Amino acid sequence: MTLVQPIAVFDAGIGSYAVVDLIRRRLPRQDILYFADRASFPYGRKSRDELLFVMDRTMRFLTSHHPSAIIVASNVPSITVMDDLKSMVSVPLFGVLPPLAEAVAQTRTGKVGIMGVQSMIGSPQLVQFVAKHTNHPDSVALINASSMVDLVENGDFLFDPAGTQQKVDAFLREVFLRHPDIDVLTLSSTHLPWLLSYFEASHSSCQFLDPAEAIVQTIGAGKSGTGQTRAYVTESAEYPVGAFRAMLAKLQIDIPVSVVTLAF
Repeated sequence: MTLVQPIAVFDAGIGSYAVVDLIRRRLPRQDILYFADRASFPYGRKSRDELLFVMDRTMRFLTSHHPSAIIVASNVPSITVMDDLKSMVSVPLFGVLPPLAEAVAQTRTGKVGIMGVQSMIGSPQLVQFVAKHTNHPDSVALINASSMVDLVENGDFLFDPAGTQQKVDAFLREVFLRHPDIDVLTLSSTHLPWLLSYFEASHSSCQFLDPAEAIVQTIGAGKSGTGQTRAYVTESAEYPVGAFRAMLAKLQIDIPVSVVTLAF
């Protein structure tokens, strides 16, 4: 069946499915195009020029399906190249941003952290974002969580829970050694919410904030379709489609998956 003016949701892998699921529950008649660009994983290790090349290719693919809106379900392009992306499309474009205002409102210690991949954490755009959203930017730690993102895209969080917990414990132990007063951390990669139970098991006294709900609330009423979701996925030798299908099966996600190859 043809999708009817779908909302297109994309990221460099399985991370963005959490956003898809929220849309499905909030807008049950909305058609959704879910694009998992595993051949481009991870966005966070690309230069600006490389990322813009990938984004241009992605926008051309998505717009060929006549979406009613596009959700950039990745913090890296949302923070670092969003203005460029808006010039590539004529439909509403939504990004995902760290829920810093919520973190600042909920902290008791006055110390919060933004967890994300290295290219976002080290970007001047994130520094500007923090300065714009708080009067105390020195109270916001920027934390490289690239290793945690890898645990999701390679499937360890599903197929090796014990090993995943050990790695999460070691990661958070280092975080709190460097930032002992932090009591709120934002999950500022769409992969990180898949690890929420691991984070909470490791450090239950800390709050972990997922921005996905806020994204979905901004897209409005959507368009009435048949309520179907179709997945399109690219693959690489390191991240084959078979592993992607295995993760969907483990998560009990039953949606049609088509493999696509985008021109480089």
